[in-house]
Amino acid sequence: MKFRTLITAFVMLTMTTIAASADEMKMAVTTSFHNSGLAEILLPEIKKDLGLDVHLLVVGTGQALKLGQAGDVDAILVHSRAAEEAFVAKGFGSHRREIMYNDFILVGPKDDHAGILTVKTAADAMTLIAGKEAIFVSRGDDSGTHRKELALWKSAGLDPASFTGNWYRATGSGMGATLNTASAMNAYVFADRASWLNFGNKGELALLFSGDPVLFNQYAYIPINPEKHPHVTKELAAKLETWLVSAKAQRMIGDYEIAGQQLFTPNAGTLDSDS
Repeated sequence: MKFRTLITAFVMLTMTTIAASADEMKMAVTTSFHNSGLAEILLPEIKKDLGLDVHLLVVGTGQALKLGQAGDVDAILVHSRAAEEAFVAKGFGSHRREIMYNDFILVGPKDDHAGILTVKTAADAMTLIAGKEAIFVSRGDDSGTHRKELALWKSAGLDPASFTGNWYRATGSGMGATLNTASAMNAYVFADRASWLNFGNKGELALLFSGDPVLFNQYAYIPINPEKHPHVTKELAAKLETWLVSAKAQRMIGDYEIAGQQLFTPNAGTLDSDS
């Protein structure tokens, strides 16, 4: 009888363990989102409210889209609208849902030897940096931040592929590593505001340029289309989306601050589908 009781207890414990570990999903997120520290605030609440463990794969937007296209994750949270819309249009994502935004900024040496503090537009700032051949550190990793940086060079009539000399340096790394490189070199760097505010190794760098409307930085959630990849956890991705756009989550996103500065503005709205 005692043996049977032990077996029953073991089976119940096993079933409980399986049930507890069943609610898991994988989401690819950008390094800029991860570096902001917001995930550390949201994930415990997601676990508490939904019983859902969200495993993050921290990569650039380009790699996140590739992971989604291959069906290696259940959802993605990225910030490159044109690429996101193309992803959904090709059927890899079921829809696109905006969650929050912040902005991009230009950081550089406190003495600002390129003189970007005096300009009105981001394109003018890029022109001055290139004209002075001031050391500039690029992520160079096909992330949303890198894509936006390339768009700014283009708007200034410039192409990094044509730059000569060694003033333009590509790290091929995430936002944190790129900021560290810029700090070590006392260089200019294009970053998102959240990563900069949460970055602890600022050295002699300072925020030098912001406020141009073109620097708007929208983050969106995209569940992977189960018609392309039947194995993805459609129901869990939907539960997470519902939570992210809830009043509680949106309030938490808006309340998240570092040194008294808000990092993101929540703006969850209606979804953008491919229909």
